This record gives sequence, structure tokens and C-alpha cells, in this order.
Amino acid sequence: MNSPTPDASSDAQTPASAASAGPNPTTDAEAQLADLQARHAEVSDAYLRAKAETENVRRRAEDDVAKARKFAIEAFAESLLPVLDSLEAATAIANATTEQMQEGVHATLRQFTTALEKNRIAVIAPPPGTRFDPNRHQAMSVVPSEQEANTVVFVLQKGYLLNERVLRPALVAVAAPK
Repeated sequence: MNSPTPDASSDAQTPASAASAGPNPTTDAEAQLADLQARHAEVSDAYLRAKAETENVRRRAEDDVAKARKFAIEAFAESLLPVLDSLEAATAIANATTEQMQEGVHATLRQFTTALEKNRIAVIAPPPGTRFDPNRHQAMSVVPSEQEANTVVFVLQKGYLLNERVLRPALVAVAAPK
């Protein structure tokens, strides 16, 4: 019996026919690699730009903080200059009367108070009967009084706040318990 022998040339494809038969995996990989390298270059560039921008922002912020510290009292100093001018003008008057001096002192005190208020410095001067607040008041003495215990009887020295922060507590006398 003669069996038909398979023709080896009909089953095997030549390399040239294989390339034309489907996509080439080597060419696809090279295209993907080139695409990924391009994306990597874009991301690297964006990262370096963002890093440089962050460094610039940090440096600018440090400069701003340094300037803020250096010139923090500039507005306060400017508001005190009229007070200084008034005091210098008062000392320039050789034969001022007592009334003139007193009027000048009151005007200067008003200027000084205005300068403090403008710079958010508030007076702590609790009226009698106010509840003693250890955060804003300092009890200098406890005195017998008809008032309720632990209330301010009188102020020995005013205190001051800067933006709700105590610069100096008010020195007060407090009513003793009955």
C-alpha cells in the first residue's frame, strides 16, 4: 500500500511568508518601547518642573516670613510717630503754662491711645463687680467687701491685650469670701 507522503514544502512556511501572514511581535514591542520612553521623558520633565516650582515657592515663603519678622512692627512704629512729634513739640515750649502742659499731655495721651487701638491693643480695666478672670487679671490683694466673693473690687493697674492675647494682666484687688 502506498500511503501518500506529506509534502514537506506545503506545510512549512517560509520566513517571508510568515511576516506577511500577521503582525510582527518585534516591531510592536519596539513601538511600545518608544512610546513608553516618550511618556517617561514627559513625566520626568513634568516632575523636574514641579520640583523646581515647589522649591521656588518654598524659597519665596521663607523670604516672606523673614520680611514679616523684620518689619512686623512697622505699622505700630508709624502710628507712634505722631505721639513722638507731640512730645518733642511739648519739650520745645520753654515757658508753657500748667494748663498748656496739661492740655498737651491729654492730647498726646489721646494720640497714644488711638495708636494702640489702631494696632489692636486693647485695655483690660474690669469695672468693679466683674468676675475675676485669672487669664486676664492678676489678684494683688484680697479685700473685705460687700461684693460677691472673687469679683474685682478695683483696678490697681490696667492690663493690655494684643489681638486677644494678654500682654499684661490687669492688677486687681479681689473681694474676699464672706
